[in-house]
Amino acid sequence: MTNNDILRRLRYSFDFSDSKMISLFALAGETVTREQVSCWLKKDDHDDYKGLKDYLLATFLNGLINDRRGVKEGEPAPIEKELTNNIILRKLKIALNFIDDDVVSIMELANFNISKPELTAFFRRPGHKHYRICKDQILRNFLQGLQLKYRTDKPEATDKNA
Repeated sequence: MTNNDILRRLRYSFDFSDSKMISLFALAGETVTREQVSCWLKKDDHDDYKGLKDYLLATFLNGLINDRRGVKEGEPAPIEKELTNNIILRKLKIALNFIDDDVVSIMELANFNISKPELTAFFRRPGHKHYRICKDQILRNFLQGLQLKYRTDKPEATDKNA
């Protein structure tokens, strides 16, 4: 998955406006323009498409954490220059204040079953004997589950007798 794809999916899942996207970057100390955000959200084959660097996606995710959980006192956390799916999954888990059971249930919404021990292996330090690399399929299913849980334009039943 590309960083742009992850950004597009998060924007869609949480129905973020351009101004909300800009404010999330700002919460982590990065000033971006509406034009930049627009270029990052374009499809890969569009003429105005611009690739989103790891540093900027990490900044956005830190902004999401600050927005959802509040800004921590003291020195801000350093922003990663290189991202892995493991780091992205961890940042989303923190931002949404999820425990392992929440992540497992989100995965189940996307019809993807994962056990808690399999999940915790993604959050271990690289080099740990039980560390496991989070592949695109895992992250894609997690993002799909988030969309199914949080997207607000789900079809609603209409009451014809009202």
